Amino acid sequence: MPREERSTKEELRDRARVVRSRLTPYESRTFSRSICEVLSRGLNGERTVMVYVPKPPEVDTMPLIRHLLQQGVRVVVPIIERETRTLRLSCLEDPDNLVISTFSVPEPIGKEIPVCGEDLEVVIVPLLAFDRAGHRLGYGAGYYDRFLSLYPRAKKIGAAFSCQEIRSVPADDNDVAMDMIVTERETITCH
Repeated sequence: MPREERSTKEELRDRARVVRSRLTPYESRTFSRSICEVLSRGLNGERTVMVYVPKPPEVDTMPLIRHLLQQGVRVVVPIIERETRTLRLSCLEDPDNLVISTFSVPEPIGKEIPVCGEDLEVVIVPLLAFDRAGHRLGYGAGYYDRFLSLYPRAKKIGAAFSCQEIRSVPADDNDVAMDMIVTERETITCH
């Protein structure tokens, strides 16, 4: 990635963090619930769904995770492999099995149930910033882009607050676009 594009992405990440940090705890909770309700309704009988486990101030996906578990959906969560910059997968049967782990992300460490990525039908992805073409900015390490490129059949849905939308995210060949983005205001179909 050219140095200019990298600095542009970092500037956009910094701005996105600032904008997102302006949400009050009440707004964050309320908007997160709305997003989870839309995501719940938008799933069409998929039986294996990967959902990121949130860390503040991301969209709180725990209501979605609990709902899916109650519906008998196989919920898969990512576990960060910091050394290899990859994600491994675990089925999550009980949210109480989550413990704060790498980058302060809750993970089912010690209670892992390995899952094959080919089984995923839908992947719910955290977004730091996004545009209407489905391009996203994450935190910059490329974990999700590398992961999603291995499993192109899975439907990719980004979850974000509407304030995180920007006009255009600089994208390169390694960036994997979302198929859909859900905010508290709307569902954006991408491509």
